[in-house]
Amino acid sequence: MKCRTCGTKAVINMRQHKLALCKLHFLEWIPAQTERFIKKYEMFTHYQKVLVAVSGGKDSLSLWDILIKLGYQADGIYIGLGIGDDGGYSDISRKMCENFSRERSQKLHVFDVNEEYGETIPKIAQRTRRGKIKTCSVCGLTKRHVMNEVAQKYNYDVLVTGHNLDDEAAVLFGNTLHWDGDFIVRQSPVLPATSGFSKKAKPLCRFYEKEMAAYAILSGIQYIYEECPYSIGSTSIYYKQQLNVLENNNPGEKLRFYLHFLKAKENGLFAMEPESFQDLLVCKKCGQPTSADGFCSFCRLFDQR
Repeated sequence: MKCRTCGTKAVINMRQHKLALCKLHFLEWIPAQTERFIKKYEMFTHYQKVLVAVSGGKDSLSLWDILIKLGYQADGIYIGLGIGDDGGYSDISRKMCENFSRERSQKLHVFDVNEEYGETIPKIAQRTRRGKIKTCSVCGLTKRHVMNEVAQKYNYDVLVTGHNLDDEAAVLFGNTLHWDGDFIVRQSPVLPATSGFSKKAKPLCRFYEKEMAAYAILSGIQYIYEECPYSIGSTSIYYKQQLNVLENNNPGEKLRFYLHFLKAKENGLFAMEPESFQDLLVCKKCGQPTSADGFCSFCRLFDQR
């Protein structure tokens, strides 16, 4: 297989795009496409401050690397969740993020949940309602709260995450199976800023997971290869597996599924408005928006001791 651009040996063949590229042109193609998506969905500009949520994995570190190369004002935020023993998953992922930021002289905000709140995510999940709240739910709630808090505190214009196409397609697949209307309406490459909430964007939403893995490897980015131990057996992984079956038989099926969804939204198929953020109250403890009269879900979670 030869590179379509220069004719030399290709290192990657993207059947879904009917495109084969050599290392040089693949590493040019990914940032160029990212820039195109940023502009297409009006995510942010070169004059705005960007906060990149990094986990130590291939997607988030690759996204940070791409934004740096494109000349954006991009800082990182890493949230230590306390997953695994000393030297385990969280410690390794933190080291990857710190090494990345140090090598590129970039600013990294480090927020350690155990240091700030005296408990790790697994311990919080274990004690709350006798462990009936799944660890992934506690983790998601905590990360959303902390990321928004840091973005607001340091006046970042937009918070970006490394969600790739496989992630987005799996979420869409699950929400469609259960017709979770509010989640379907809110799924988008960009969520605008509202009172108390920072703008959010997903610049990698149209890249396949394999493409981002290839970018990280070919760029020499050191990342944690292991998946979070609590993700084993999750419904999202099951949905990804089912979508992979469709993709193997019909290259490009995941991308078409996602893009047709976005097109349908543009055409008004999902015209229902999500719950208005304008009517939200303010948490009496942390000051972030909440639908509850008193304390937000995050603060209530940490008060259940």
